Amino acid sequence: MKKIISIFFIVSFLGCSIPLNACKHTSKDQFKNSNSQQVSESASNSKNISNTLNTGPDFTVAAEITVHSVVHIRTEYKQKSSVYDDFFGSDPFDDFFGRKQYYGTPQPIRASGSGVIISKDGYIVTNNHVVQDAEKIEVTLNDKRTFDAQIINTDPGTDLALIKIDADNLPFIIYGNSNDVKVGEWVLAVGNPFNLTSTVTAGIVSAKTRDINVLGGGTSIKSFIQTDAAINPGNSGGALVNIKGELIGINAAIATNTGSYTGYSFAIPVNIVKKAVNDMLNYGEIQKAFIDASIANIDSKFAKEKELDKIKGVYVSSLVENGAAEQSGIKQGDVITKIDNVEVNSPSELLGIIGEHSPKDKVFITVERQGQEKIFSVILKNKYGNTEIVKKEENDVISVLGATFESASKDEMRRLGIRQGLKITKIDEGKLWQAGIRKGFIITYIDKNPIHTIDDLKNILKYKKGGILIEGVYSNGVRAYYGFGI
Repeated sequence: MKKIISIFFIVSFLGCSIPLNACKHTSKDQFKNSNSQQVSESASNSKNISNTLNTGPDFTVAAEITVHSVVHIRTEYKQKSSVYDDFFGSDPFDDFFGRKQYYGTPQPIRASGSGVIISKDGYIVTNNHVVQDAEKIEVTLNDKRTFDAQIINTDPGTDLALIKIDADNLPFIIYGNSNDVKVGEWVLAVGNPFNLTSTVTAGIVSAKTRDINVLGGGTSIKSFIQTDAAINPGNSGGALVNIKGELIGINAAIATNTGSYTGYSFAIPVNIVKKAVNDMLNYGEIQKAFIDASIANIDSKFAKEKELDKIKGVYVSSLVENGAAEQSGIKQGDVITKIDNVEVNSPSELLGIIGEHSPKDKVFITVERQGQEKIFSVILKNKYGNTEIVKKEENDVISVLGATFESASKDEMRRLGIRQGLKITKIDEGKLWQAGIRKGFIITYIDKNPIHTIDDLKNILKYKKGGILIEGVYSNGVRAYYGFGI
Protein backbone atom coordinates (compact mmCIF):
# COMPACT_ATOMS: atom_id res chain seq x y z
CA MET A 1 0.00 0.00 0.00
CA LYS A 2 1.25 3.47 -0.75
CA LYS A 3 -0.48 5.71 1.83
CA ILE A 4 -0.66 5.92 5.58
CA ILE A 5 -4.19 6.86 6.39
CA SER A 6 -3.55 8.79 9.59
CA ILE A 7 -6.83 8.98 11.42
CA PHE A 8 -6.67 9.48 15.17
CA PHE A 9 -9.42 7.92 17.22
CA ILE A 10 -10.12 8.84 20.85
CA VAL A 11 -12.17 6.10 22.44
CA SER A 12 -13.94 6.51 25.74
CA PHE A 13 -14.97 3.33 27.56
CA LEU A 14 -17.94 3.74 29.87
CA GLY A 15 -17.04 2.24 33.22
CA CYS A 16 -19.92 -0.16 33.71
CA SER A 17 -19.21 -3.77 34.49
CA ILE A 18 -22.30 -5.80 33.51
CA PRO A 19 -22.53 -9.61 33.60
CA LEU A 20 -23.64 -11.40 30.42
CA ASN A 21 -27.46 -11.30 30.12
CA ALA A 22 -27.71 -8.89 33.08
CA CYS A 23 -29.19 -6.17 30.86
CA LYS A 24 -32.18 -8.32 29.88
CA HIS A 25 -35.40 -6.92 31.30
CA THR A 26 -37.16 -9.42 33.60
CA SER A 27 -40.74 -9.11 34.83
CA LYS A 28 -42.09 -10.58 38.06
CA ASP A 29 -44.21 -13.09 36.13
CA GLN A 30 -41.11 -14.69 34.68
CA PHE A 31 -40.06 -15.80 38.16
CA LYS A 32 -43.11 -18.15 38.27
CA ASN A 33 -41.16 -20.71 36.23
CA SER A 34 -40.01 -23.68 38.30
CA ASN A 35 -36.44 -24.03 39.45
CA SER A 36 -36.17 -27.24 37.48
CA GLN A 37 -37.08 -25.44 34.24
CA GLN A 38 -34.49 -22.75 34.94
CA VAL A 39 -31.82 -25.37 35.71
CA SER A 40 -32.73 -27.30 32.56
CA GLU A 41 -32.64 -24.19 30.34
CA SER A 42 -29.39 -23.04 31.92
CA ALA A 43 -27.77 -26.41 31.31
CA SER A 44 -28.95 -26.42 27.70
CA ASN A 45 -27.65 -22.90 27.09
CA SER A 46 -24.33 -23.73 28.70
CA LYS A 47 -23.99 -26.78 26.46
CA ASN A 48 -24.69 -24.72 23.34
CA ILE A 49 -22.21 -22.03 24.37
CA SER A 50 -19.63 -24.69 25.18
CA ASN A 51 -20.08 -26.31 21.75
CA THR A 52 -19.71 -22.94 20.02
CA LEU A 53 -16.57 -22.10 21.96
CA ASN A 54 -15.05 -25.52 21.25
CA THR A 55 -15.74 -25.50 17.51
CA GLY A 56 -15.92 -21.82 16.53
CA PRO A 57 -16.38 -20.62 12.95
CA ASP A 58 -14.53 -22.64 10.30
CA PHE A 59 -12.44 -20.43 8.01
CA THR A 60 -10.53 -23.21 6.25
CA VAL A 61 -12.73 -23.44 3.15
CA ALA A 62 -12.87 -19.67 2.62
CA ALA A 63 -9.10 -19.40 3.14
CA GLU A 64 -8.34 -22.23 0.73
CA ILE A 65 -10.53 -20.68 -1.97
CA THR A 66 -9.11 -17.20 -1.54
CA VAL A 67 -5.33 -17.57 -1.12
CA HIS A 68 -4.93 -18.98 -4.64
CA SER A 69 -6.75 -16.02 -6.21
CA VAL A 70 -4.86 -13.28 -4.33
CA VAL A 71 -1.55 -12.16 -5.85
CA HIS A 72 1.50 -10.28 -4.64
CA ILE A 73 2.20 -7.08 -6.62
CA ARG A 74 5.62 -5.42 -6.76
CA THR A 75 6.09 -2.09 -8.52
CA GLU A 76 8.96 0.20 -9.45
CA TYR A 77 9.00 3.98 -9.95
CA LYS A 78 11.72 6.29 -11.18
CA GLN A 79 10.58 9.06 -8.87
CA LYS A 80 7.72 9.96 -6.60
CA SER A 81 4.51 11.28 -8.04
CA SER A 82 4.12 14.95 -7.10
CA VAL A 83 0.71 14.00 -5.77
CA TYR A 84 2.40 12.51 -2.70
CA ASP A 85 5.14 15.10 -2.10
CA ASP A 86 4.76 17.00 1.13
CA PHE A 87 6.33 20.28 2.17
CA PHE A 88 9.30 18.57 3.79
CA GLY A 89 10.36 16.63 0.71
CA SER A 90 9.34 13.25 2.12
CA ASP A 91 6.29 11.12 1.73
CA PRO A 92 4.28 10.42 4.90
CA PHE A 93 2.48 7.63 3.05
CA ASP A 94 5.57 5.59 2.14
CA ASP A 95 5.61 3.16 5.05
CA PHE A 96 1.99 2.19 4.72
CA PHE A 97 2.33 1.37 1.04
CA GLY A 98 5.57 -0.54 1.48
CA ARG A 99 7.39 2.08 -0.63
CA LYS A 100 11.10 2.34 0.06
CA GLN A 101 12.70 5.79 -0.04
CA TYR A 102 16.28 6.32 -1.09
CA TYR A 103 18.29 9.48 -0.58
CA GLY A 104 21.48 10.59 -2.28
CA THR A 105 22.07 8.78 -5.59
CA PRO A 106 18.72 8.35 -7.38
CA GLN A 107 17.54 4.75 -7.34
CA PRO A 108 14.27 3.08 -8.26
CA ILE A 109 11.50 3.44 -5.72
CA ARG A 110 9.93 0.07 -4.97
CA ALA A 111 6.52 -0.68 -3.54
CA SER A 112 4.38 -3.71 -2.90
CA GLY A 113 0.73 -4.54 -2.51
CA SER A 114 -1.88 -7.13 -3.33
CA GLY A 115 -4.40 -7.90 -6.04
CA VAL A 116 -7.31 -10.24 -6.70
CA ILE A 117 -7.70 -12.44 -9.79
CA ILE A 118 -11.23 -11.98 -11.15
CA SER A 119 -11.03 -14.02 -14.37
CA LYS A 120 -9.24 -17.15 -15.51
CA ASP A 121 -7.52 -15.24 -18.34
CA GLY A 122 -5.52 -12.99 -16.05
CA TYR A 123 -7.53 -9.88 -15.16
CA ILE A 124 -6.64 -8.63 -11.68
CA VAL A 125 -8.28 -5.88 -9.65
CA THR A 126 -6.26 -3.88 -7.13
CA ASN A 127 -6.10 -0.37 -5.66
CA ASN A 128 -5.18 2.54 -7.89
CA HIS A 129 -2.65 3.66 -5.29
CA VAL A 130 -0.84 0.31 -5.58
CA VAL A 131 0.01 0.75 -9.28
CA GLN A 132 -0.40 4.48 -9.92
CA ASP A 133 2.57 5.89 -11.87
CA ALA A 134 4.35 2.51 -11.84
CA GLU A 135 6.82 1.90 -14.65
CA LYS A 136 7.13 -1.80 -13.90
CA ILE A 137 4.55 -4.12 -12.36
CA GLU A 138 5.44 -7.68 -11.34
CA VAL A 139 2.78 -10.13 -10.18
CA THR A 140 3.58 -13.27 -8.20
CA LEU A 141 0.90 -15.96 -7.91
CA ASN A 142 0.39 -18.15 -4.88
CA ASP A 143 2.11 -21.03 -6.75
CA LYS A 144 5.22 -18.76 -7.04
CA ARG A 145 4.91 -18.14 -10.79
CA THR A 146 5.84 -14.57 -11.72
CA PHE A 147 4.46 -12.40 -14.55
CA ASP A 148 4.87 -8.87 -15.80
CA ALA A 149 1.54 -7.00 -15.74
CA GLN A 150 0.12 -4.17 -17.79
CA ILE A 151 -2.33 -1.56 -16.58
CA ILE A 152 -5.71 -1.80 -18.34
CA ASN A 153 -7.27 1.16 -16.58
CA THR A 154 -7.20 3.11 -13.32
CA ASP A 155 -9.59 5.39 -11.48
CA PRO A 156 -8.34 7.58 -8.61
CA GLY A 157 -11.92 8.46 -7.65
CA THR A 158 -12.77 4.89 -6.66
CA ASP A 159 -9.12 4.01 -5.87
CA LEU A 160 -9.44 0.98 -8.14
CA ALA A 161 -7.25 -0.29 -10.96
CA LEU A 162 -7.52 -3.15 -13.43
CA ILE A 163 -4.32 -4.88 -14.54
CA LYS A 164 -3.68 -8.00 -16.63
CA ILE A 165 -1.09 -10.75 -16.89
CA ASP A 166 -0.55 -13.08 -19.86
CA ALA A 167 -1.81 -16.31 -18.35
CA ASP A 168 -4.78 -18.66 -18.56
CA ASN A 169 -6.70 -21.16 -16.45
CA LEU A 170 -6.03 -19.14 -13.34
CA PRO A 171 -7.96 -19.64 -10.09
CA PHE A 172 -10.27 -16.65 -9.75
CA ILE A 173 -12.54 -15.42 -6.99
CA ILE A 174 -16.33 -15.36 -7.11
CA TYR A 175 -18.11 -12.05 -6.53
CA GLY A 176 -20.40 -11.82 -3.52
CA ASN A 177 -22.97 -9.11 -2.83
CA SER A 178 -21.82 -6.35 -0.50
CA ASN A 179 -25.42 -5.23 0.05
CA ASP A 180 -26.05 -8.54 1.82
CA VAL A 181 -23.14 -8.07 4.23
CA LYS A 182 -24.28 -7.78 7.85
CA VAL A 183 -22.58 -5.98 10.71
CA GLY A 184 -21.15 -8.65 13.00
CA GLU A 185 -20.60 -11.36 10.38
CA TRP A 186 -17.22 -13.06 10.07
CA VAL A 187 -14.86 -11.99 7.29
CA LEU A 188 -11.33 -12.82 6.14
CA ALA A 189 -8.70 -10.41 4.82
CA VAL A 190 -6.19 -12.01 2.46
CA GLY A 191 -3.08 -10.22 1.22
CA ASN A 192 0.67 -9.76 1.48
CA PRO A 193 1.49 -7.56 4.50
CA PHE A 194 5.17 -6.67 4.95
CA ASN A 195 5.94 -8.93 1.93
CA LEU A 196 4.64 -11.94 3.87
CA THR A 197 2.83 -13.71 1.03
CA SER A 198 -0.61 -15.34 1.27
CA THR A 199 -1.49 -14.09 4.74
CA VAL A 200 -5.01 -14.64 6.08
CA THR A 201 -6.52 -12.74 9.01
CA ALA A 202 -10.04 -12.93 10.44
CA GLY A 203 -12.43 -10.46 11.99
CA ILE A 204 -15.98 -9.21 11.83
CA VAL A 205 -17.72 -6.47 9.92
CA SER A 206 -17.61 -3.54 12.34
CA ALA A 207 -19.67 -1.07 10.30
CA LYS A 208 -21.00 -0.42 6.80
CA THR A 209 -21.26 2.71 4.64
CA ARG A 210 -18.39 4.29 6.55
CA ASP A 211 -17.28 7.67 5.18
CA ILE A 212 -13.60 8.09 6.08
CA ASN A 213 -12.79 10.78 3.47
CA VAL A 214 -9.19 9.68 2.94
CA LEU A 215 -8.69 8.76 -0.71
CA GLY A 216 -8.33 12.30 -2.00
CA GLY A 217 -10.54 15.36 -2.07
CA GLY A 218 -13.99 14.62 -3.41
CA THR A 219 -13.42 10.89 -3.88
CA SER A 220 -16.57 9.10 -4.96
CA ILE A 221 -16.08 6.30 -2.44
CA LYS A 222 -17.93 7.37 0.69
CA SER A 223 -19.25 3.99 1.67
CA PHE A 224 -16.51 1.69 2.98
CA ILE A 225 -16.94 -1.60 4.80
CA GLN A 226 -15.18 -1.32 8.16
CA THR A 227 -13.76 -4.47 9.74
CA ASP A 228 -11.45 -5.44 12.58
CA ALA A 229 -9.61 -8.01 10.44
CA ALA A 230 -5.94 -7.06 10.73
CA ILE A 231 -4.38 -5.55 7.61
CA ASN A 232 -1.00 -3.85 7.33
CA PRO A 233 1.35 -2.32 4.73
CA GLY A 234 1.15 -4.57 1.67
CA ASN A 235 -2.51 -5.57 2.14
CA SER A 236 -3.78 -2.83 -0.18
CA GLY A 237 -5.68 -4.33 -3.10
CA GLY A 238 -6.19 -7.65 -1.33
CA ALA A 239 -9.43 -9.52 -0.79
CA LEU A 240 -12.05 -9.19 1.90
CA VAL A 241 -14.19 -12.33 1.73
CA ASN A 242 -17.13 -13.80 3.60
CA ILE A 243 -17.23 -17.20 5.28
CA LYS A 244 -18.15 -18.80 1.92
CA GLY A 245 -15.05 -17.41 0.23
CA GLU A 246 -16.97 -14.86 -1.87
CA LEU A 247 -15.35 -11.50 -2.53
CA ILE A 248 -17.21 -8.74 -0.66
CA GLY A 249 -14.59 -5.98 -0.79
CA ILE A 250 -11.11 -4.80 -1.80
CA ASN A 251 -9.01 -3.77 1.19
CA ALA A 252 -7.90 -0.18 0.79
CA ALA A 253 -7.02 1.63 4.01
CA ILE A 254 -6.41 1.49 7.73
CA ALA A 255 -6.99 4.07 10.42
CA THR A 256 -3.81 4.33 12.45
CA ASN A 257 -1.58 6.65 14.45
CA THR A 258 1.36 4.24 14.28
CA GLY A 259 1.62 3.28 10.59
CA SER A 260 0.46 -0.26 11.35
CA TYR A 261 -2.84 -1.91 12.18
CA THR A 262 -4.52 -0.59 15.32
CA GLY A 263 -7.98 -2.08 15.00
CA TYR A 264 -9.62 -0.30 12.07
CA SER A 265 -9.50 -1.37 8.43
CA PHE A 266 -11.61 -0.40 5.44
CA ALA A 267 -12.60 -2.09 2.19
CA ILE A 268 -14.26 -0.88 -1.01
CA PRO A 269 -17.61 -2.75 -1.36
CA VAL A 270 -17.58 -5.39 -4.09
CA ASN A 271 -20.74 -4.05 -5.76
CA ILE A 272 -18.83 -0.86 -6.52
CA VAL A 273 -15.83 -2.94 -7.63
CA LYS A 274 -17.96 -4.98 -10.06
CA LYS A 275 -19.36 -1.86 -11.67
CA ALA A 276 -15.94 -0.20 -11.89
CA VAL A 277 -14.36 -3.23 -13.56
CA ASN A 278 -17.21 -3.48 -16.07
CA ASP A 279 -16.94 0.23 -16.90
CA MET A 280 -13.16 0.06 -17.27
CA LEU A 281 -13.41 -2.84 -19.72
CA ASN A 282 -16.33 -1.52 -21.76
CA TYR A 283 -15.87 2.25 -21.71
CA GLY A 284 -12.41 3.03 -20.40
CA GLU A 285 -14.03 5.41 -17.91
CA ILE A 286 -16.08 4.91 -14.75
CA GLN A 287 -19.69 5.80 -15.53
CA LYS A 288 -20.51 7.75 -12.37
CA ALA A 289 -24.15 8.55 -11.74
CA PHE A 290 -25.56 11.56 -9.91
CA ILE A 291 -28.94 12.59 -8.51
CA ASP A 292 -27.79 16.23 -8.73
CA ALA A 293 -28.65 17.19 -5.16
CA SER A 294 -26.72 18.28 -2.08
CA ILE A 295 -27.57 16.02 0.86
CA ALA A 296 -27.24 16.73 4.59
CA ASN A 297 -27.14 14.32 7.51
CA ILE A 298 -30.02 14.52 9.98
CA ASP A 299 -29.33 14.42 13.72
CA SER A 300 -31.40 15.66 16.65
CA LYS A 301 -30.01 19.20 16.44
CA PHE A 302 -30.58 19.41 12.68
CA ALA A 303 -34.09 17.96 13.00
CA LYS A 304 -35.00 20.58 15.60
CA GLU A 305 -33.55 23.37 13.46
CA LYS A 306 -35.52 22.27 10.39
CA GLU A 307 -38.62 21.35 12.43
CA LEU A 308 -38.56 17.72 11.30
CA ASP A 309 -40.76 15.21 13.11
CA LYS A 310 -38.35 12.28 12.80
CA ILE A 311 -34.61 11.71 12.95
CA LYS A 312 -34.33 9.54 9.89
CA GLY A 313 -33.40 9.79 6.23
CA VAL A 314 -31.25 12.51 4.66
CA TYR A 315 -32.15 16.12 3.98
CA VAL A 316 -32.19 17.64 0.48
CA SER A 317 -30.42 20.96 1.13
CA SER A 318 -30.13 22.12 -2.50
CA LEU A 319 -30.77 20.96 -6.06
CA VAL A 320 -28.89 21.38 -9.31
CA GLU A 321 -31.00 23.38 -11.73
CA ASN A 322 -32.55 21.00 -14.29
CA GLY A 323 -30.74 18.14 -12.58
CA ALA A 324 -31.98 14.58 -12.16
CA ALA A 325 -33.68 15.11 -8.79
CA GLU A 326 -35.31 18.44 -9.71
CA GLN A 327 -36.67 17.09 -13.00
CA SER A 328 -38.25 14.15 -11.17
CA GLY A 329 -40.17 16.46 -8.81
CA ILE A 330 -37.99 16.28 -5.71
CA LYS A 331 -37.78 19.62 -3.90
CA GLN A 332 -35.40 21.36 -1.53
CA GLY A 333 -36.41 20.47 2.03
CA ASP A 334 -37.56 16.95 1.16
CA VAL A 335 -36.25 14.12 3.32
CA ILE A 336 -35.08 11.07 1.35
CA THR A 337 -35.89 7.92 3.31
CA LYS A 338 -35.46 5.13 0.73
CA ILE A 339 -33.87 4.38 -2.62
CA ASP A 340 -35.38 1.41 -4.45
CA ASN A 341 -37.10 0.49 -1.18
CA VAL A 342 -33.77 0.35 0.69
CA GLU A 343 -33.71 2.60 3.76
CA VAL A 344 -31.24 5.49 3.69
CA ASN A 345 -30.14 7.20 6.91
CA SER A 346 -26.86 8.89 6.00
CA PRO A 347 -25.30 10.61 2.98
CA SER A 348 -22.76 7.77 2.73
CA GLU A 349 -25.57 5.20 2.46
CA LEU A 350 -27.18 7.22 -0.32
CA LEU A 351 -23.90 7.63 -2.19
CA GLY A 352 -23.14 3.93 -1.79
CA ILE A 353 -26.40 2.96 -3.48
CA ILE A 354 -26.10 5.56 -6.25
CA GLY A 355 -22.47 4.47 -6.77
CA GLU A 356 -23.68 1.08 -7.97
CA HIS A 357 -25.65 2.69 -10.78
CA SER A 358 -24.83 4.29 -14.13
CA PRO A 359 -26.20 7.37 -15.88
CA LYS A 360 -29.59 6.64 -17.51
CA ASP A 361 -30.47 4.13 -14.77
CA LYS A 362 -33.84 4.67 -13.12
CA VAL A 363 -34.14 4.63 -9.33
CA PHE A 364 -37.22 5.10 -7.18
CA ILE A 365 -36.64 7.61 -4.40
CA THR A 366 -39.02 7.80 -1.44
CA VAL A 367 -39.24 11.15 0.33
CA GLU A 368 -41.20 12.64 3.19
CA ARG A 369 -42.64 16.07 2.49
CA GLN A 370 -44.69 17.86 5.13
CA GLY A 371 -45.66 14.59 6.76
CA GLN A 372 -46.62 12.84 3.52
CA GLU A 373 -44.69 10.06 1.78
CA LYS A 374 -44.04 10.47 -1.93
CA ILE A 375 -42.19 8.28 -4.43
CA PHE A 376 -40.34 9.74 -7.42
CA SER A 377 -38.86 8.01 -10.44
CA VAL A 378 -35.40 9.54 -11.01
CA ILE A 379 -33.31 9.11 -14.15
CA LEU A 380 -29.69 9.43 -13.04
CA LYS A 381 -27.31 11.67 -14.99
CA ASN A 382 -23.59 11.81 -15.66
CA LYS A 383 -21.16 14.51 -14.55
CA TYR A 384 -22.10 16.64 -17.56
CA GLY A 385 -25.80 16.68 -16.74
CA ASN A 386 -26.96 14.23 -19.42
CA THR A 387 -27.44 10.47 -19.67
CA GLU A 388 -24.87 9.68 -22.36
CA ILE A 389 -21.98 7.25 -21.93
CA VAL A 390 -18.74 9.09 -21.15
CA LYS A 391 -15.84 7.60 -23.07
CA LYS A 392 -12.28 8.12 -21.88
CA GLU A 393 -11.10 9.74 -25.09
CA GLU A 394 -13.86 12.31 -24.69
CA ASN A 395 -12.80 13.09 -21.17
CA ASP A 396 -9.00 13.44 -21.28
CA VAL A 397 -9.03 17.15 -20.36
CA ILE A 398 -11.44 16.59 -17.48
CA SER A 399 -9.35 13.66 -16.22
CA VAL A 400 -6.26 15.86 -16.14
CA LEU A 401 -8.10 18.55 -14.19
CA GLY A 402 -9.46 15.98 -11.75
CA ALA A 403 -12.81 17.60 -10.99
CA THR A 404 -16.55 17.39 -11.56
CA PHE A 405 -18.46 20.48 -12.66
CA GLU A 406 -21.93 21.93 -12.97
CA SER A 407 -23.14 25.28 -14.27
CA ALA A 408 -23.58 27.88 -11.53
CA SER A 409 -27.23 28.46 -10.65
CA LYS A 410 -29.00 31.73 -11.37
CA ASP A 411 -29.29 32.42 -7.64
CA GLU A 412 -25.54 31.91 -7.13
CA MET A 413 -24.65 34.20 -10.05
CA ARG A 414 -27.02 36.91 -8.81
CA ARG A 415 -25.72 36.69 -5.24
CA LEU A 416 -22.05 36.75 -6.29
CA GLY A 417 -22.45 39.38 -8.99
CA ILE A 418 -21.20 37.22 -11.88
CA ARG A 419 -22.66 36.69 -15.34
CA GLN A 420 -21.54 33.10 -15.90
CA GLY A 421 -19.61 30.36 -14.18
CA LEU A 422 -18.82 26.66 -13.90
CA LYS A 423 -18.89 25.35 -10.33
CA ILE A 424 -16.57 22.63 -9.04
CA THR A 425 -18.79 20.13 -7.20
CA LYS A 426 -16.16 17.45 -6.61
CA ILE A 427 -12.37 17.53 -6.80
CA ASP A 428 -9.82 14.74 -6.83
CA GLU A 429 -6.06 14.62 -7.25
CA GLY A 430 -5.38 16.51 -10.48
CA LYS A 431 -4.18 19.82 -11.89
CA LEU A 432 -6.82 21.91 -10.12
CA TRP A 433 -6.18 20.31 -6.73
CA GLN A 434 -2.43 20.75 -7.11
CA ALA A 435 -2.93 24.42 -8.02
CA GLY A 436 -4.76 24.96 -4.74
CA ILE A 437 -8.31 25.18 -6.07
CA ARG A 438 -10.93 23.66 -3.81
CA LYS A 439 -14.48 22.36 -4.03
CA GLY A 440 -17.11 25.07 -4.49
CA PHE A 441 -14.93 27.35 -6.60
CA ILE A 442 -16.81 28.85 -9.56
CA ILE A 443 -14.66 29.26 -12.66
CA THR A 444 -15.70 32.41 -14.51
CA TYR A 445 -12.82 32.86 -16.97
CA ILE A 446 -9.97 30.78 -18.40
CA ASP A 447 -7.30 32.87 -20.11
CA LYS A 448 -9.84 35.73 -20.20
CA ASN A 449 -12.41 33.57 -22.04
CA PRO A 450 -15.82 33.41 -20.31
CA ILE A 451 -16.86 29.97 -19.08
CA HIS A 452 -20.56 29.13 -19.14
CA THR A 453 -20.62 25.35 -19.61
CA ILE A 454 -18.44 22.25 -19.49
CA ASP A 455 -18.18 22.43 -23.28
CA ASP A 456 -16.63 25.91 -23.00
CA LEU A 457 -14.00 24.51 -20.66
CA LYS A 458 -13.24 21.51 -22.88
CA ASN A 459 -13.03 23.57 -26.05
CA ILE A 460 -10.57 26.04 -24.53
CA LEU A 461 -8.32 23.39 -22.98
CA LYS A 462 -8.54 20.68 -25.64
CA TYR A 463 -5.43 21.80 -27.54
CA LYS A 464 -3.97 24.04 -24.88
CA LYS A 465 -0.28 23.69 -23.98
CA GLY A 466 1.68 25.65 -21.41
CA GLY A 467 0.42 28.07 -18.76
CA ILE A 468 -3.25 28.63 -17.91
CA LEU A 469 -4.85 31.43 -15.88
CA ILE A 470 -8.12 30.60 -14.14
CA GLU A 471 -10.31 33.31 -12.60
CA GLY A 472 -13.29 32.75 -10.36
CA VAL A 473 -15.02 33.17 -7.04
CA TYR A 474 -15.86 31.07 -3.99
CA SER A 475 -19.35 30.90 -2.49
CA ASN A 476 -18.31 33.32 0.29
CA GLY A 477 -17.55 35.99 -2.33
CA VAL A 478 -13.76 35.68 -2.24
CA ARG A 479 -12.36 36.11 -5.73
CA ALA A 480 -9.26 34.14 -6.64
CA TYR A 481 -6.80 33.60 -9.51
CA TYR A 482 -4.84 30.42 -10.17
CA GLY A 483 -2.13 29.60 -12.65
CA PHE A 484 -0.69 26.22 -13.66
CA GLY A 485 0.75 24.38 -16.64
CA ILE A 486 -0.92 21.74 -18.75
